Amino acid sequence: MNGYFQIINEPEETFLCLYPPTSGGAACDVTEAVDYLSQKKVDFSLPVVYAYAKKLGTEPLKIPLHKGKGSAESEMVRVRITSDAMTAFCTFYAPSNDGSVMDKAEIINDLRHRGVRFGVKESVLDDFLANRRYCEEIEIAVGEPAVAGDSGKIEYMFNTNPRINPTLKDDGSVDFFNLNVIQNVHKGDTLARMTPPTPPVPGRTVKDEILKPQGIASVRFRYGKNVELSADEKELIAACDGHVKIDGDRVRVEDVLMLSNVDNSTGNVEFQGSIEISGDICENFSVHAGGNITVGGIIEGAEVEAGGDVIITRGMNGMGKGVIRSGGNVVSRFFENASVSATNSVQTDSIINSNVSAGDMIKVGGKRGNITGGKVQATNGIEAKNVGSLTGGNTVLEVGANPALKARLAQIQKTITEDVEVIKKTKPIIASIAEKLKKGQQVDKEHLAYAKNLNTLFNMKQQELDKLSDEQEELMKELAEGKKATVKVFGDVAGGTVIAIGELSMTVKSNLSHCKFVSERGNVKMLGL
Repeated sequence: MNGYFQIINEPEETFLCLYPPTSGGAACDVTEAVDYLSQKKVDFSLPVVYAYAKKLGTEPLKIPLHKGKGSAESEMVRVRITSDAMTAFCTFYAPSNDGSVMDKAEIINDLRHRGVRFGVKESVLDDFLANRRYCEEIEIAVGEPAVAGDSGKIEYMFNTNPRINPTLKDDGSVDFFNLNVIQNVHKGDTLARMTPPTPPVPGRTVKDEILKPQGIASVRFRYGKNVELSADEKELIAACDGHVKIDGDRVRVEDVLMLSNVDNSTGNVEFQGSIEISGDICENFSVHAGGNITVGGIIEGAEVEAGGDVIITRGMNGMGKGVIRSGGNVVSRFFENASVSATNSVQTDSIINSNVSAGDMIKVGGKRGNITGGKVQATNGIEAKNVGSLTGGNTVLEVGANPALKARLAQIQKTITEDVEVIKKTKPIIASIAEKLKKGQQVDKEHLAYAKNLNTLFNMKQQELDKLSDEQEELMKELAEGKKATVKVFGDVAGGTVIAIGELSMTVKSNLSHCKFVSERGNVKMLGL
């Protein structure tokens, strides 16, 4: 406790008593005592006070001020408010020996009178009232600073600044074909998530003055094409499959990806939507799209797969390794040394040494309209100007049998054969054990368990066999309908060309012109157009 002073009023004389500090407190400041006496207009001799004060030791020291009994002085508080008005300190002064102390209400009222109207620390005040300490500055009130608030934060679920980033292979080498520059998203995916802004909070000084918070700009979503705001307005959602990107400061999803070329600058491309390539797809690269693929130039020995159509302005030189797979139609100027399959139809001006298949029609027209070498398959028909070559490789045209259906039929027939074999082997074993049980002969647990497992297998294979047999019957009917498909040639057919309709086939022995091939009475027959 700090040292302090007190006025002592006695009947014949008035004194100033100085009390030494305890427990390491600060010594009493005589100047502070002199100021107090001057404020209270107490008669005293300044030299006498200072001379006596020098004698203060470990016991209280009484310094004579004047003859006669002085006025009673109540407990007093002095208040200091910091320049920013955010903190108030108070110093209490002891009452005279015959003076009164203040209660809590009186102290609070005095603080208000001196400007402290907010943030009074009542716990500190209660502690003082329980253990009065004088000539010690106490922090009695603290204001509330203004809170600027938080502008909020947006977390993007994708790379907002994608750069070419080659994939590192397991062996440590770099794969420059997979550069990870396309950021695919699906409809319904979360693209960005917002942490909402925290509103600003005004502050208050100990004088109860309002402090206005600093203004802030709250973050907000900026979005464009194919992007939606969630119901709670806290997330951005993809409205379609595609490629997400930041365009300026807006999030957007492109359902059509625009590229100049597919080469070392892009790497392999995989995209949920459609892709438009104004130039070429270079050798050894791959392009996969959930929608359509449009190519303004040429496709070299590359792999191209689309859920929709593939449209090539020029054509494809497959170099013996190029592949096109389409879930819709394929349209191209030409195919050379390539493998092409379409769920629907294929239209082109020229097919050279390529394997081309379509679930519907293949039409080879234009100026050339030729099919030379390779195998061309279509479920519902093939039309061309010129077919085959006297000097080129074998040319096979096959219609009436959907390649996918034929493959499924072959798989079914293989499985049926395997199931029948299992049934043939298990049936006599099951029957033998059943006969022993019927005659009352004892069969050990191991053989009973074996018989039970065989019986389960037998029933499973029998059910599978019944189901596959029904599917086989339906496929056979569908393939039989394919026998109505035709091959039409509006120009010349070179000798050696193979024409197949369903399960029937023929080899053209000599050059023919302007004809069509049909299935009739178990044979492939040529008719005039």
